[in-house]
Amino acid sequence: MALVYKICPRGLWREAEALGRFTGAPVDHADGFIHFSTAEQVAETAARHFSGQDDLLLVAIEGDDLGPALRFEPSRGGALFPHLYGDLPLSAVRSVTDMPLGPEGRHVFPAEIPQA
Repeated sequence: MALVYKICPRGLWREAEALGRFTGAPVDHADGFIHFSTAEQVAETAARHFSGQDDLLLVAIEGDDLGPALRFEPSRGGALFPHLYGDLPLSAVRSVTDMPLGPEGRHVFPAEIPQA
């Protein structure tokens, strides 16, 4: 399985680091699972749900490390999005990268993330 991604406010991620696991953002708690995106989905997720927000981090997670708690389920227009039913163990995290806003107000992603 490939990497999956979580967009997270820096303060919330720092709380996860102190706790030793990520229990989710408010929207995750409300929905009963932690929302992730694939590399092909994450730029649209940022534009749709985090437009103009700064001080965000892009957390890359090894999907294989999450086992059966990670499920791909239909969402926007039937696209399959990764959802984690449970806490995210920090041992599954492969990288944490800043997501600065670019000159046009869109988030800047690492080179391996397809840009729309």
